[in-house]
Order: sequence, then C-alpha cells, then structure tokens
Amino acid sequence: MSYTKQYLNKGRDIISVVEKQETTIQKVAKLFADSILKGRMVHVFGSGHSRIMVEEMWPRYGSFPGFNPIVELSLSFHNLVVGANGQRQAMFLENVPGFAPRILRNFDISDQDTALIISSSGCNVVPIEMAEEFKKRKVKVAALVSSIHLEGSTSKRPDGKKLTDFADYILDTGAPLGDAMITIEGLDTPVSPGSTLGGVLIINTLKAEIAAILLKNGKTPKVLSSGKLIGEQRAANLFESAYDEHAHNMAKLYQNIGQKD
Repeated sequence: MSYTKQYLNKGRDIISVVEKQETTIQKVAKLFADSILKGRMVHVFGSGHSRIMVEEMWPRYGSFPGFNPIVELSLSFHNLVVGANGQRQAMFLENVPGFAPRILRNFDISDQDTALIISSSGCNVVPIEMAEEFKKRKVKVAALVSSIHLEGSTSKRPDGKKLTDFADYILDTGAPLGDAMITIEGLDTPVSPGSTLGGVLIINTLKAEIAAILLKNGKTPKVLSSGKLIGEQRAANLFESAYDEHAHNMAKLYQNIGQKD
C-alpha cells in the first residue's frame, strides 16, 4: 500500500475517533454558545503548533465572533526555526512556570467566560497553567488533547498534573503516541503527524454546533464569508461588522483590568 493511502486510512481512523465524541462535542458547543449569548467570550489558547487550532477557530472564512484567540508569539513563532526567536527558545518558554498568569493578567476574566485549551501531549507547563488559572477564576474549561499521546507522556510539572486534570470536558484528536502516523521502511522515525487533522475536525464540528445554537437563540452569527458565495458587497459588510463585534467583545476584557487586584 502506498504511503499516501496509509495516511488517508489513518485519517479515516481519526474521523472515527472524532465521530464517537459527538455527544461531548455538543455539550462543549452548548457551553461555549452560552458564553457568547451572554455577551462574553470563549478564550482559545494553544502553544507550539497547537496555535493552528486557535486560528482555525477565529478569524477565518466560515468563522464568527465570540472567541478570544490567545496566541503568544514567543511560544509559537516557528518560521525562523533557529537564531533569534528560534524554536529552541519557544520550546523552553513553553515550560516556564508563571508565564500563563502573566498572559491572563491582560484580560478581565468573568466566570461567564469559557475556555478551550489545546495541547497534543497535555504535558507542557504553560497550557496546563492556563487551564489551572481559568479554573481559579471559575471558568469552565474544555481541553483538546491527543489522549493516547497524553497517557504515554510525562508532565513537565513537578506535581505531575496534566492539562486534563484542570478540564471540565476532554476532547481527543485521535492521534497516536508520538503524533506521527506513517512508518517508512528503513527509517526508524515515523513521519506525518495526525493531531492537526483531528484537531481541525473537532474545531469545525464545534463551530457548526455553536452557530446553530446561536441562531436558534436569536443571535445570527456574523460569519466571515466569501464574496463568491454571497456577493462582494455583503461579504465586505460582514467582514466589517464581524470585526466590529469582535472589538466590542474584546473591549469588555480590558475595561476593568486591575480593579480587582
């Protein structure tokens, strides 16, 4: 069997894993939709390559306001690889205790907010501390992990706790231990990871379920859409109004900063 077919078959296995989580996906979607309906936000955080899932949620075509995409460049600026802002520094900072609360110090968090924390291993310090900090603020947390990889990995925290220890809901990308899914004869290191595939599937199933809940409750989501589908003028109007709504949502996260300290 060709390596292409092998990867596609592994992809079908991942789809099956995601499909079995439909009930949990719907529960998490309801949780997130409730935050948006209350005029609050869903905070989405991922370090390293988990940043991909953050940006898949918002902003991009087929997505809508209601999400606060927290992407810390020092943890996810990968294209330089080496030198200043290199990958070694990012991977080091990902396990520095105390970084997560400094990030969240920038936002006025409400217990009506919710959070989605993405980490394939669920074992790096900053994503774990992000979930822990949200829980301290009485915010419900969903964790998106690769369960098999998490179970076979050791937490970088001294107490051994993992991301799932601070999660109200757990979603699984279905990726294997080590993430890479294809073994090539003569090469002792597998290639072609699967966590991004599973993560994007879960992000977009959540997105669809949330949009349906919002619409059912009288809030039409302002979906970023292509002019090729809805006409250039309407697409432009949606673009502006969606970003305006996001700005208004974000303003709530800044207006009372420091007043509770």
